[in-house]
Amino acid sequence: MFDTKVAILVLGDLLMWQKLNVTAFLATGIAGAAPDAMGEEYEDASGRRYVPLLGQPMMIFSADRALLLRAHRVGYERGLQHAAYVRSMFSTGHDAANRSAFKAEPAEEPDLVGIALRGPQKDVDKAIKGAKLHP
Repeated sequence: MFDTKVAILVLGDLLMWQKLNVTAFLATGIAGAAPDAMGEEYEDASGRRYVPLLGQPMMIFSADRALLLRAHRVGYERGLQHAAYVRSMFSTGHDAANRSAFKAEPAEEPDLVGIALRGPQKDVDKAIKGAKLHP
């Protein structure tokens, strides 16, 4: 039904609030980078309007550090849209500080706690090979 896939991989040993926080941030990154994938506004039975949501499923996977790094590398090799969250971002309080923390990470081996990828299904599947859906 969709020619693209969205996969979010989150480090499995994070605290629950951290997993939810990382997932929310990564989902907004993918949505912001893919305005063509946004659906229409929602409206409830009384006519109140709600903002659009991404028009396709986002699959959430649990991953270890090695899988996150491999998916990160393969995602770039295959040209996938890419959002990332590093551990040091938990200690910041705003977007500019998040970007500074992210920029300070080593490019080839950042301390990833989550990534989101969007692109052709076969390329996303290749990047996340071995990942299990989050329980």
